[in-house]
Amino acid sequence: MTDPTPVLRLEGIVKTFPGVRALDGVSFSVLPGEVHALMGENGAGKSTLMKVLGGIHTPDEGQIFIDEEPTQMTSPQHAKAKGVVFIHQELSLADELSVAENIFLGELPLKSFGLVDWAKLYADTNAILKTLNVGFDAKTRVGDLSIANQQMVEIGRALTVDPRAVIFDEPTASLTDAEKVVLFDVIADLKARGVGIIYISHRMEEIFKMTDRISVLRDGSYRGTLITAQTDEDEVTQLMIGRALDLSRNVSHHDMGPVALEARGLSCGDLFRDVSFSVRQGEVLGFYGLVGAGRTEIAETLFGLRDPSAGQILLNGEEVRISSPMEAIRLGISLVPEDRKGQGLVLGMNCRDNMTLPQIDDLRTGPLVSEGAEVAIFDQYRDKLDIRTPGWRQTVGNLSGGNQQKIVIGKWLSMRPEVLIVDEPTRGIDVGSKSEIHNLIRDLAAQGYAVIVISSEMPEVLHVSDRIVAMYSGRVMREFTSDEVTEDSLIQAISGIDGDKVA
Repeated sequence: MTDPTPVLRLEGIVKTFPGVRALDGVSFSVLPGEVHALMGENGAGKSTLMKVLGGIHTPDEGQIFIDEEPTQMTSPQHAKAKGVVFIHQELSLADELSVAENIFLGELPLKSFGLVDWAKLYADTNAILKTLNVGFDAKTRVGDLSIANQQMVEIGRALTVDPRAVIFDEPTASLTDAEKVVLFDVIADLKARGVGIIYISHRMEEIFKMTDRISVLRDGSYRGTLITAQTDEDEVTQLMIGRALDLSRNVSHHDMGPVALEARGLSCGDLFRDVSFSVRQGEVLGFYGLVGAGRTEIAETLFGLRDPSAGQILLNGEEVRISSPMEAIRLGISLVPEDRKGQGLVLGMNCRDNMTLPQIDDLRTGPLVSEGAEVAIFDQYRDKLDIRTPGWRQTVGNLSGGNQQKIVIGKWLSMRPEVLIVDEPTRGIDVGSKSEIHNLIRDLAAQGYAVIVISSEMPEVLHVSDRIVAMYSGRVMREFTSDEVTEDSLIQAISGIDGDKVA
């Protein structure tokens, strides 16, 4: 029996930018009805390869084949016309337009005299939305939707054509568990129709659940293809980063100081209620729970973004009232937000300016900002955090996810906080950079920082935390030390099962 013809094949793709060989003879293919993972660290070349496939970049060498017919993608519109559709991690929707207008943007059905056939547009859109099992309709304004539902609109765009291959780039980054189930059903339906799926994700559990094969890039080069059912996480990780990872449980090897921050009976409306906890100098306190448990809202309250409706916040044993982020920063509390690109960075600015932004007034010499002082701060934390960038002039938006996260962490460390809150520290970051961020968090605790880590990944919170606060529906269910917690007890607590042991 002969092997099926690939729906999409890239052969010997080379792409060079000034000073950088981003792709070095990469070959890749996806078969009909196959979910093929494309993996690699941030900066490995995945995005560049997809931009070549999508007509954004022209390769210097190599060839693209659709159903074994050579083609050259000249634009994203051309790629879509050829049946290659992208579901981007970064949303590209028009907030002021309706769901229908976004899904069929550039392809609106027309009647005579060039008028839009609104009835057909809404009917076609609602038919697509029905397959996605969403709770909104064609006329809904996209700007009124949650980020998760906006992602479903992006997926809806792929269903307007008869695709040969669909590329999903970190598709579950903004989705709840229920929405992930819908997404996986959509992918299964596409697979059953013979569509080839390219699945880009850093989430190993999804890779091993969803895919048939895994191809790995490292440093712009193709490193191999594995059959998912015949490999494991260790082999994939070795291929990606060239080394094994330390995924052991955290065991503290340093002394902790006094309590740095304490919350007593803290509440914020219906978001969370009667929350009490403390974190000591030199300690990593992990918060773990399902989406909607109230973890991020607690961090935002500690940082002055939300006003508590009840309770106390104590810093070094003294009650404080935090009315704004500026007040939190003055008191020595810093927050690395969940959405580093939308809330933590100015992507169009350079690395130095991003890192020194919160303290710009302190770096003034008369009316001007001291460039020397800014560069000195950047150089100090680039070396301290091993930020990989050619220099401070590099635009932050061009860095890998791991290095962007280090810029945000460096920005707040340069303010010398007493308490550092890190919300989803490795979201959208590859396994190699995850390990670096985890080691960085542990090192900060060893230096005496009080660190609060909020994570949706159980291995992460187990790996970095000295104690873990388990939350369910706005309440603290249990608190665990690192040596007593088990996966089963943690899952029970965040599922609301352990109601008789509410902390």
